[in-house]
Amino acid sequence: MGKRPLVRRRGRGGFQFRSTSTGKLGSKANYPRFSLAEQHEGEIIDLVHERGREAPLAKIRFEDGSVSYVPAILGAKVGQTLQFGLKSEIQQGNVISVQNIPDGTIVCNIEKHFGDGGAIVKSAGTNATVFSHGDEGVTVKLPSGKFTTLNPKNRAMIGTLAGGGASERHFMSAGNKWRSFKAKGKKYPIVRGVAQAAYVHPHGGGRHQHVGQSSTVSRDAPPGAK
Repeated sequence: MGKRPLVRRRGRGGFQFRSTSTGKLGSKANYPRFSLAEQHEGEIIDLVHERGREAPLAKIRFEDGSVSYVPAILGAKVGQTLQFGLKSEIQQGNVISVQNIPDGTIVCNIEKHFGDGGAIVKSAGTNATVFSHGDEGVTVKLPSGKFTTLNPKNRAMIGTLAGGGASERHFMSAGNKWRSFKAKGKKYPIVRGVAQAAYVHPHGGGRHQHVGQSSTVSRDAPPGAK
């Protein structure tokens, strides 16, 4: 009896396929849950690295002593003061609702739904542009070039996320690449199907490496049937 294909076993989500929590902070890098009318200031007390994340995180301490982690912008430094609220100035690192951000401003870490703490444009070195304000909401141009309309209350951070160019750095060894993929719960290296045994993969087996059957499949086929 053969084995289930690897993609089907990964789809089930067993512990061996999940991203490990070792070396991670244990808290999400989201905005604090402040109400829209509140105005707060926080100081960056440290810039930290989290395993599996290319963009550095800024550790921020607020007036009440609470601490939060948010993705750091390009140029962030320890001791810098950041503002959170509707009355915040249009300066690098401040977090403001998009309704109060002028057109043409570069922003990042944008809330997709009000109060989610930042869900889009969070990758290292990325930014979006506030395109226009209208009756339906605020239109933002994403790094992909697409436009999306947001709730005017959604918050965003002024500036570009730090860590740009991290994906362009060479791994230099297979071991470094394996550790990078493992931190994100990804499979590396990937073995070709024709190089595997017949009981492991539908393309495996035979006196020489060949698929041995039609390799065209429906686009609606589930993982493992492709």
